[in-house]
Amino acid sequence: MEALEVFFEIHTDLERESPGLDRYTRQAFRMLPAMARPAILDIGCGPGAATMELARLSGGDVTGLDFHQPYLDRLNVKIEEAGLTGRVRTVHGSMSEMAFSEESFDVLWAEGSIYIIGFENGLRGWARFLKPRGCLVASEVAWLRPDPPQEVREFWKASYPGIRQIPENIEQAAACGYRLIGLFTLPEDAWWAGYYGPVEKRLEGLRRKYRDNPEALAVLDEERKEIDMYRRYSQWYGSAFFVLQKE
Repeated sequence: MEALEVFFEIHTDLERESPGLDRYTRQAFRMLPAMARPAILDIGCGPGAATMELARLSGGDVTGLDFHQPYLDRLNVKIEEAGLTGRVRTVHGSMSEMAFSEESFDVLWAEGSIYIIGFENGLRGWARFLKPRGCLVASEVAWLRPDPPQEVREFWKASYPGIRQIPENIEQAAACGYRLIGLFTLPEDAWWAGYYGPVEKRLEGLRRKYRDNPEALAVLDEERKEIDMYRRYSQWYGSAFFVLQKE
């Protein structure tokens, strides 16, 4: 069995693919300037929790982009059930090779997904899709303290070398042509209730299912390690919402 298959079995039918809850999507959205029926692109939308909330909040047109078609299939069902087929659509594709027209969106939204290509790469590479004075909203894992213990520092060095402290992210955003208009750090309930809690329950069942499969167990162990890191070291790192406006 391929490691990617096991990964997607862990994540199938989860509401979210990263820390978050609807109330924090709302908190970030309310930091944006007022817009009449904005065009919004939800980048790396996964099964679409944020996509659907953005549609409800904005009254605008929302596009959910993801490379994993089963996530989009599930989101399409949600869109139809909510009667939003006229305002919300899905696009299958990669965030690193987006084929949208330049300056076609008022808001780019990347909730827990920008790390896939890196914070700086996302800010620079996606800017052309924003209208003048458009906004980019991204939640990004960040150091909350400058003195992480070696174990967690080594974990993130291997998992995401681009992790920075929040002031460094703000400086990077300015260098990429954005000004900060809103910022907050996700509380721990966004990690546990919104993401790690459901994943933990899934891991328990899959560990029994794959007890005789070393390759599958290795994937499960990696997921468990990530959860345990946060349990032990959440005071040193977290996820911050950056609400940015294109200069």
